[in-house]
Formats: sequence, C-alpha cells, structure tokens
Amino acid sequence: MKKKIKNYAVITLGTLLFGMAISLFIDPNNFAPGGVSGLSIILSRLIPLETGTLFLVINVPIMILGVWQFGKRFLLGTLYATFMSSVFTNAFKAFPPLTKEPVLAAIFGGALLAAGMGMVLRCGATTGGTDIIVKCLRRRKPYLKTGTLFLLLDAVVVGIGGIVFRNVDAVLYSALSTMITSIVLDMVLYGRDEAKLIYIVSDKFEIITERLLKDVGIGVTHLTGSGGYERKEKQVIMCVVKKLTAHRVEEIVKQEDNTAFMIVSSASEIYGEGYKSYFGEKL
Repeated sequence: MKKKIKNYAVITLGTLLFGMAISLFIDPNNFAPGGVSGLSIILSRLIPLETGTLFLVINVPIMILGVWQFGKRFLLGTLYATFMSSVFTNAFKAFPPLTKEPVLAAIFGGALLAAGMGMVLRCGATTGGTDIIVKCLRRRKPYLKTGTLFLLLDAVVVGIGGIVFRNVDAVLYSALSTMITSIVLDMVLYGRDEAKLIYIVSDKFEIITERLLKDVGIGVTHLTGSGGYERKEKQVIMCVVKKLTAHRVEEIVKQEDNTAFMIVSSASEIYGEGYKSYFGEKL
C-alpha cells in the first residue's frame, strides 16, 4: 500500500513538471516538440480549445490501445497521469511564461518535460500519447532505447508543426527541444543504472581481490586467462561497480600493483543483485 501511495505521489510530481514544461516554456513560444503534447499545441491554434483539454481528448483512442496491450492495471496509473497532465497544463496557462527567449525555452522546457515523463514511466505508468506507443514498440523491440523512439516519433509532429506555423525558426527550436527531451529522458531512465565494467590482470590478484571485497564491498569474479606471449596462465579479476565507486577500484589497483593491466568500460544494462531485476519490465 505504501509503495502504491509513493508511486502516485511521484506520478503527481511528474505530471506537475510536465504541465509546467508545456504551459510555461513550450506552448507560449509556439513550439511543437512532438508527441500528443506537440499535436495538442498545433490543434489549439486551429480549434478553440485549451492545450490540456485537447491533450486529454486525443489520448482516448491511444488509451484503448494501452488497455489492449497492457491490461486494466496499466490503465489506472496512466489514466491518472494523463488526467493530471491535462489539469496541470491548463492550470499553468494562467501564469505568464517563464521566458520568451526561445533557446532557453527549448532547453529548459525539453529538460523539464523529460524529467516529468521519466518519473511517470519509472512508476509503471505513462502520460498517455506517444508514451503508450513507445511502450508497445519497446515490447517488440526491447533493444531500442525509449528516448530514441520518442525522437523518431516526435520528428513527425515537429514536421507538421512547421507546416502549420510556417516558421522555420519555430521548427528548429522545436527540434532542439525534442532532442533535449530525448537525451534527458534516457538519463532519467537509464543513468542511475550505468556502471563500470572492470577487468584487472595482475600477479597480485589475491590481495587486490581481498581489498575490493573488504574496502569497496563489491563482488568479484575470477576468470582464468593465458598470456599470448609468455603462454603463462593468469588470473583475471572482473567486477562491476557504480560509476561513483570506480575510482576507488582504480586507486586500490594502483596502490597494490602499478604494473597491473586494467580495462575500464561502461555498462548500461546490468541485471542481478544491486541492479535491475530480470523480471522487471524494460522502460
């Protein structure tokens, strides 16, 4: 029950940021950054309805797709998120825009939009619109990142916005905002999971292993390798650590064996204890 309350609190905060991004940065600067929100902004210039209201109306058929693909449990959180996104978008229309400088509006509006969407997605819901379409595509193509799929779909709406507004600058700023949203969304969804994969080849592997277990508190795996030149068997230490912890591993290796061979690479998809669950749905 506590988890459910916490999720809805996070969804509420996410939709609050979503509404702020649309009404205080994007909409007043005539950007159509993509997705249903961008489409709603375009239609609000053609139909006498507020952007938030149009956002809710357009989402109805997409909601039906969501129920078909993910079931009623998915619908509850998404219905709430979509409704609150519409409410906050209309509510913030009462306030003046925070900036009329288009570059600032594109950057901060795009980042705020991504932060809100990312918070909602991490709670297993969506703000409706292309969020649902992206989740459907991710089920079929899990190797594609969420931010990338949003970028592809949003490009279509940005193009439509260019035709309606007949303003090349508005199209370019919309594209900039969309790219910012894509980058920040991937950071929100995947950044926390990024880690470093480290391989260490050293004759002092025992003492290095002991220090990694004791001083850093991480698990290590010993691999057996063979040197190509000397043909001698060597022990290789493999470990995965959070980005902020990687420097401690490097320092220990430097202290114990400054001639050790070490490879440090980035790892973004890690499953197991301390990282992602094998059974969790991909975002």
